[in-house]
Amino acid sequence: MITEDALPTYQTMINTLDGVKDETGASSSPWALWTRAWTAEENRHGDLLRTYLYLSGRVDMLMIERTVQYLIGSGMDPGTENNPYLGFVYTSFQERATFISHGNTARLAKESGDPVLARICGTIASDEKRHEIAYTKIVEKLLEVDPTGAMMAISDLMKKKITMPAHLMYDGRDPRLFEHFSGVAQRLGVYTAHDYADILEFLIGRWGLEKLEGLTGEGRRAQEFVCGLAPRIRRLQEVADERAKKMKAHGVKFSWIFDKEVKL
Repeated sequence: MITEDALPTYQTMINTLDGVKDETGASSSPWALWTRAWTAEENRHGDLLRTYLYLSGRVDMLMIERTVQYLIGSGMDPGTENNPYLGFVYTSFQERATFISHGNTARLAKESGDPVLARICGTIASDEKRHEIAYTKIVEKLLEVDPTGAMMAISDLMKKKITMPAHLMYDGRDPRLFEHFSGVAQRLGVYTAHDYADILEFLIGRWGLEKLEGLTGEGRRAQEFVCGLAPRIRRLQEVADERAKKMKAHGVKFSWIFDKEVKL
């Protein structure tokens, strides 16, 4: 919910992209119309999850509000450099990541006996899936008209690694909040490093990157890097998983749930 609630940051990020931004704030250009419509749809996600959490009575809304305040104030740096190629590669990856994470949360909620939360998260996941389809089609067209430029953008962003939107999350207490939050998400299976590799493999297949032709030498090197990256990520994660098994389990207190300790 906190990630979804930082929507002003995401619209701002899209409006920094050269050539596709909303020049006036109410422009009639197709790009501007898309961005505003996308933002309106995304806005429902935070509203719905916030209402559910408020009515549940199981979270400290004051600390959640503080976290949202800090997060929007901090912004984000996804490494897109005002470049629409980088921007649409990022949104393609990120929309699929949110589709997966909301879908996994829906599954966990259903297994835990909460059909309402399962339905909420499943509905949000379906929204994210539609957005993913739109953004991947944009990148597909970029690969058609400028294969080397688009391939270089994909490689550049993957070398930087996809930054999660809420990486600057802070609640006023825990300076490593996002790291701890991510650790819990990894352990529960909400979103893991294996999901990251799965998304990369999915996009490679969706865009036909392994068979992409018409590339310059530099483009072919970028193609080779991207197409060989997922197995490397999996191997590194397997090593990290083995190391984690040998470490003593520990917990972290989260202010969002009244300082209850949660196992990492």
